[in-house]
Amino acid sequence: MKMNKKRPPLILIVDDEPGILRTLQGNLEANGFRALTATSGVWALKLIEEQQPDLLILDIMMPNMDGFEVCRRVRQWSQIPIIMLSARRSEEDKVKSLNLGSDDYISKPFGMSELVARVRAVLRRTTPADTMTTKPAITIGDLTVNFRKRHVTLAGKDISLTPTEYNLLRELVINAGTVLTHTHLLNQVWGPEYREEREYLRVFIGHLRAKLEPDSTKPRYIITAPGVGYRFHTEDRSQSLT
Repeated sequence: MKMNKKRPPLILIVDDEPGILRTLQGNLEANGFRALTATSGVWALKLIEEQQPDLLILDIMMPNMDGFEVCRRVRQWSQIPIIMLSARRSEEDKVKSLNLGSDDYISKPFGMSELVARVRAVLRRTTPADTMTTKPAITIGDLTVNFRKRHVTLAGKDISLTPTEYNLLRELVINAGTVLTHTHLLNQVWGPEYREEREYLRVFIGHLRAKLEPDSTKPRYIITAPGVGYRFHTEDRSQSLT
């Protein structure tokens, strides 16, 4: 009996310039991915529902419905990984993209090797994998992280996290009590390609604090080590073995 091979990831590319779509599609397919294209945000939303791609590459500057609005709408019902593209080298746009729920941001012009590396990195960190943990779950205060189920609860209530938010929380919790440097967290959660992207870390730490902290301005769990990194507070720590 023949075993079915796993199908390559399906990437949806959204841009209003047909030439860019052809170039990106051809290069992604040459690197082993399957690729779909859409020339508008409305068409992209339809294809996401119908085709359920594994990753979305989304240009910001499009007429009628820009990439920001597409990202916002997608995040209302889907956790599909999103890489935003922009011809504007603006830190404000990058932070806005991340706050809307994108997983990465690339400024045009860019090399195809960079894009392919970013696609692989995003897919790698958004694919469930908790094989390196020594315990099935850890409880710290009111927070419980179940590594087997990738499930987080706070005071008994389910907390919805994106894959990147979960991976960041997982790294902090596993190393609770230890200050983890910015470089360590970026390398472990995002990958070596992101070692200098401190904006990513600031934004996602903000996301976690908004979801986990009673008062995000006075963090109880995620503590800043100024100029160094972050640590997860361990007061009243207990570990679940179930």
